[in-house]
Amino acid sequence: MEFKNATIIKKANVYFDGRVTSRTVLFQDGTKKTLGFMQSGEYEFNTDTEELMEIIGGEMDIMQKNETSFTTYKEGQSFVVPANSSFKIIVKSFSDYCCSYR
Repeated sequence: MEFKNATIIKKANVYFDGRVTSRTVLFQDGTKKTLGFMQSGEYEFNTDTEELMEIIGGEMDIMQKNETSFTTYKEGQSFVVPANSSFKIIVKSFSDYCCSYR
């Protein structure tokens, strides 16, 4: 994966005592992505806008708001989280991801 004509914010976004980190990538057309890494653990995130999560490496189990079970996503797979929602994540070893905000 390669991004052209992008600006990267150097300061990391750090969550859950440093177990989840990401860097923000801004594009000339106003779109935004984050490139991140999650260590093993259980996390919950809220969304303001719709998000496309692409798994670049590793895997994660996801349960979105109003779901009753987890679905496993592995390298090369993706999922969409609606705006104004939430999702739970279980990472067993690690996960490398790209999140696109729509």
